Amino acid sequence: MEIGEGLRVTAEERERVRLAVHAAERHTNAEIVPMIVSRSGLYRDAQHRTGIILALAALTILLTTEILWLPWGWHASNAAWLVLATMLAYSAGTWLGSLVPIIRLLTSTDRMHQKVRLRAERAFAQHAVSQTRERTGVLIMVSLLEHQIYVRPDQPLFQRVPMERWSLVVQAAVSRLRTGDIVGGLCEAVETCGVLLAEVCPGRPGDNPDELSNELVHEP
Repeated sequence: MEIGEGLRVTAEERERVRLAVHAAERHTNAEIVPMIVSRSGLYRDAQHRTGIILALAALTILLTTEILWLPWGWHASNAAWLVLATMLAYSAGTWLGSLVPIIRLLTSTDRMHQKVRLRAERAFAQHAVSQTRERTGVLIMVSLLEHQIYVRPDQPLFQRVPMERWSLVVQAAVSRLRTGDIVGGLCEAVETCGVLLAEVCPGRPGDNPDELSNELVHEP
């Protein structure tokens, strides 16, 4: 897998995820939808913050060192150059603020978690995860920029299973995700989710249709 804006996943990795989902669903009547996204938010506020920080830093430096660049005192043209330099610093800052390390540095974990949750809710609706006959769909989404994984079960499953048990699905993947094994972490989460779902909604012999695709969903 190549991590970045392109979010390229190899055919082998896709097949690995598909087989993990197929195996997990063999003993449950539920449906698991695996998903990987490059990011869950644009975080434009991080761009503006970085721009303001850089602009203020440039303005401070220029004003405190004016003796070096204004040896003959202030003139209208000098003020114009000062404004231009500040604007250029802000523009450079907004570009820097679009870089992933800067976004992570300037964005709180809670805000990232909120963005991931909203992206998962949107994906849950877009990919019709709730469109199963018994409403037993589960979305497992990995968001790369935020380094987070989110599990979104359909409402009936959410009501039947305590929150702590859904947290186990996330915890199962965390160690692999931290080492950069994104697909491995997702497969681990799928396997753990399959064990949980087999307990609360076991499959019925001869009546366990594959209602949703087992293919990996991946989006920017």
